[in-house]
Amino acid sequence: MENPPQRRDSPTSHLRASDSNRDQIAAVLGEALSTGQLSHEEYSERLDSLYQAKTVGELEVLTHDLQVERHRPAASPASYAPSPSPVSYAPGASTEPDNIIAVFGGADRRGRWRVRRQTKALAVFGGVRFDLTEAEFEAKEVEITVNAVFGGAEIILPEGVEVRCQGVGVFGGFDVHNSPDVDPSAPVIVIKGLALFGGVSGRIRRRRDR
Repeated sequence: MENPPQRRDSPTSHLRASDSNRDQIAAVLGEALSTGQLSHEEYSERLDSLYQAKTVGELEVLTHDLQVERHRPAASPASYAPSPSPVSYAPGASTEPDNIIAVFGGADRRGRWRVRRQTKALAVFGGVRFDLTEAEFEAKEVEITVNAVFGGAEIILPEGVEVRCQGVGVFGGFDVHNSPDVDPSAPVIVIKGLALFGGVSGRIRRRRDR
């Protein structure tokens, strides 16, 4: 990490960090990214450190050099104000991608399922459907790669997420829309892949539409 912030111990630095603490710090980092204080590379590095942190002190060091309004990670649940983001995080240590295959058939992921850092889907004369609106994300930034050959894929995204579409269509198309109002505490979803004589679509499902 370039120019890492220096640690400053506080009375709560030794306490074990909770998921609530991590959500608060993730929101601060997202705000710092949006205001230009952090580059995308620095942001990604600090997010990696965020989900590896064990104590409140290790979380605090990630925001000490940022000029954003922030609150110290809570020492108890009573002092924690929940993030407005409807997205749930379930940090995991898994490095293997989630592989999904639909050949002359279909695959459907919906409800309370875990989205790994990398998801790879192949649809050949078939279709896949990902509904992420109730999913739990293992990381603040996840990557979904879809290769559709004479097939298709539909991705339903929760409101507030940032979507980066890097897919390529050859006699096919990628039609993926970003959220009009990006929530800094919501995940970044990178969608990649190839649509060959097929199509990949992505749309935001607003909370009022559920």
